[in-house]
Amino acid sequence: LTLRWKSRWTAALPFERVGPAVPIDGPYTYTHVSPATATIMAPGTDTMSVDEKYALLSSGLQEVIGEDRIRAVLKERDLKVYWGTATTGRPHIAYFVPIRKISDFLRAGCEVTVLFADLHAYLDNMKAPWELLKWRVDYYELVIKAMLESIGVPLDKLKFVRGTEYQISREYTLDVYKLASLVTEHDAKKAGAEVVKQVDSPLLSGLLYPGLQALDEEYLKVDAQFGGVDQRKIFMFAEKYLPHMGYAKRAHLMNPMVPGLTGNKMSSSDANSKIDMLDSAKTVEKKIKKAFCEEGNIENNGVLAFTKNVLMPLSPGPFVLQRKAEYGGDKAYASYEELEQAFAAKEVFPADLKTAVARRLNELMEPIRKKFEAPAMQEVMTNA
Repeated sequence: LTLRWKSRWTAALPFERVGPAVPIDGPYTYTHVSPATATIMAPGTDTMSVDEKYALLSSGLQEVIGEDRIRAVLKERDLKVYWGTATTGRPHIAYFVPIRKISDFLRAGCEVTVLFADLHAYLDNMKAPWELLKWRVDYYELVIKAMLESIGVPLDKLKFVRGTEYQISREYTLDVYKLASLVTEHDAKKAGAEVVKQVDSPLLSGLLYPGLQALDEEYLKVDAQFGGVDQRKIFMFAEKYLPHMGYAKRAHLMNPMVPGLTGNKMSSSDANSKIDMLDSAKTVEKKIKKAFCEEGNIENNGVLAFTKNVLMPLSPGPFVLQRKAEYGGDKAYASYEELEQAFAAKEVFPADLKTAVARRLNELMEPIRKKFEAPAMQEVMTNA
């Protein structure tokens, strides 16, 4: 399973579940990793049917393109998927959404590749200047690996690749030229509309971006690419043009977009909409306290959305709101649906929800912050 992710997190909830839900309470055992998280271990994948594997790898996704192709592969062998992240701004907590899904892919027996798309970061209106690329990629690799470890994902089960390890090879470069001779300006611009930074005078590099992402599917030798639903136009671009290059059409897996703290998208360029992975505990509490979380409003509510997509799936056991006795005492919720219904009915006060979310989020982030206290880590962070 190779995963690509270059998402700008935008509001796209509520989302429709693809395939039957896989219950979080069985048949799995929990191996505790930290006070906030646990690794969910499934039975040996050789005992899982094709339907069970597909249900697990597609659970929680907003859309799957190519279900028939995925099932055909699963009848013969385990699926190969990749997720890519362009090394642009500092990773923020929304990265936990695809990171969490990687654990599902591994439980379904998939072979997963994580691509650090350094060349893409440069092509996207030079968000990562060439002289900063190495430091920026080093930083991303350290943060992403720390996030994976914090939720109990074994790194030895994953393959990590940097784009420039193969994207500047003779064969890949020639394919870029071949693809450029087939793609119209209209199709290239349309494909990158939701991913590549849009400016009044776009650079030619931004038009190359979707083509490189399509070619990555062939050069990483995967069956499917995973990303946010904001990647859909690039995915459809790949489905259209790879066959023209004589390459197989791949399947595409898309997770929903999580609203940011302001109720809109979570963006690296908007400090008020996001929480950086290395923000201090007090900064996290301050940002969550200021987050949009209107009483009774479950639409575009970033606090609820993050609870649904990350905190509750990663934390076995009920979600507990700690309250003083005069305010009703502690209240536990066994499922997100129960919590959402209570919030919509105004039985849950926003301040209580925010306190619980900040506490759990800090528990999740603390192992990552600890890793970056080392001098070598500090040097990378400073230079990136």
